[in-house]
Amino acid sequence: MRILHTSDWHLGRQLHRVLLLAEQRAFLEHLLDTVQQERVEAVVVAGDVFDRAIPPLDAMDLFKWILEELANLQVPLIMISGNHDSPRRLGVNSRLIEHAGIHLRTDVEDCARPVILQDEHGPVAFYGLPYLEPGLVHAHFGAERASHHAVLSAAMDQVRSDLATRPSGTRSVVLAHAFVTGADTSDSERDITAGGVPSVPASVFDEADYVALGHLHRCQKISDRIRYSGSPLAYSFSEADYPKAMWLVDLGPGTAITTRKLLCPVPYSLRQVTGTLHDLLNSAEYTEHEANWLHITLSDPDRPHMAMERLRERFPHALKLSFPQQHQPDADSYRSRVQGRTDHEITLGFLHHVTGIPATRAEQDLLQEGLEKVRTEAAAREAN
Repeated sequence: MRILHTSDWHLGRQLHRVLLLAEQRAFLEHLLDTVQQERVEAVVVAGDVFDRAIPPLDAMDLFKWILEELANLQVPLIMISGNHDSPRRLGVNSRLIEHAGIHLRTDVEDCARPVILQDEHGPVAFYGLPYLEPGLVHAHFGAERASHHAVLSAAMDQVRSDLATRPSGTRSVVLAHAFVTGADTSDSERDITAGGVPSVPASVFDEADYVALGHLHRCQKISDRIRYSGSPLAYSFSEADYPKAMWLVDLGPGTAITTRKLLCPVPYSLRQVTGTLHDLLNSAEYTEHEANWLHITLSDPDRPHMAMERLRERFPHALKLSFPQQHQPDADSYRSRVQGRTDHEITLGFLHHVTGIPATRAEQDLLQEGLEKVRTEAAAREAN
């Protein structure tokens, strides 16, 4: 069975206040072309379909359009909700539209309810694990802790139990929206830290023939059978040098599998450049960047007057302007101190700074409990 794995569309997203709906539609048109040219038999979308829980109407129209086009092609679509999506909104009428081959998995109750497709080698069971906010779902699974590891392990136990009831030789594909240990992140993903540990080991997905992951925006391989497709467009300058792609996955008989990376079109090219205002405006060295979408860092000793306005006369797609660290020591120093740290670590550091003494174990646990309560309440609001 030939499967096209994509994720993290983030329909309705902006890049430094620039709307990307036209570029997102261009990607979806490319996806449809790929489905037809490569004779794809199933499309899987591993979450973050929309960029926020209540998407703009234009994004909803684009979503409606792609569902109709795939239904017209009679190519099954299996899609899960991500941490940016509202599960209830994305999953509305999901049982009804299954008759059109559109299979939405947004409810925790459906983790072990597979979509069964057939090919010449027999059945393939697709299991969709939507983003599982630990604080909201750990009781449902009977997990001992409200952690990503605990709830995903429990969900996969249900998947394996269901798979054991299927005919011998049934192959399995699992869709999940999670941060798997060892993967590379970028600046455009929302933090999903819970219980102090945002990641889960790849061993959680043992026995699945293929795991289609979403959440991280870089296309990457955790193992031959566990992969992230990444986002189809660059949503931050940290992704400037990483090609955007989808995975074409062929499941053969038994455990046979082959994969191929399919590059996505590049509707805009992100670049980061540094120089003085005079050089940027006058030097031929920067001519190649006039059509690029830019993050510009000015190296002038003083901040030039109306710098961005002047730069945009030559570089109409200049999106972000920065200055060297000596011009903004407080902001850059703080950014470097907190980079890569969890919310819990940041708040503990602040408490230490204010009081002058490290937090006790009881204080650490109380702070963690408060952070998890805030996160869970926010997730519950977005889910509704």
